[in-house]
Amino acid sequence: MMRSKYVIGFFAVIVIFGALLSAGYQMTYNRVLERQAAIEDQSADTRSIEAELETPKDEGKEEGEGYYLCELQGFVVVYLSDRSTVYEFTEIPLTDLPEEVQQEIATGKYISDKEALYGFLENYSS
Repeated sequence: MMRSKYVIGFFAVIVIFGALLSAGYQMTYNRVLERQAAIEDQSADTRSIEAELETPKDEGKEEGEGYYLCELQGFVVVYLSDRSTVYEFTEIPLTDLPEEVQQEIATGKYISDKEALYGFLENYSS
């Protein structure tokens, strides 16, 4: 008799625990869905802004404005000719470059066209 009370109590605790676990999972799942929807809305806004910004940036590149190589947090970063708009982040550590090139990049190495830029990046990225 006493044993059956313990068994019933044990199963009741398991059922309650399962219900609480399910409710917690459902709440967490709903919260993740809400966050994902908010991120998608925000990224849609960002994509439209990026699309507006890409057109003038691409036109400027075709006009041959040029690029600047600078250092950012120990890596080489390519800026457009205005020296404030990032064109490309690279994975080239500044310390892997020859000393002379490091000094040029520290002051902002100018590269006149896209072919020369990609030639430089190919030479030093491998």
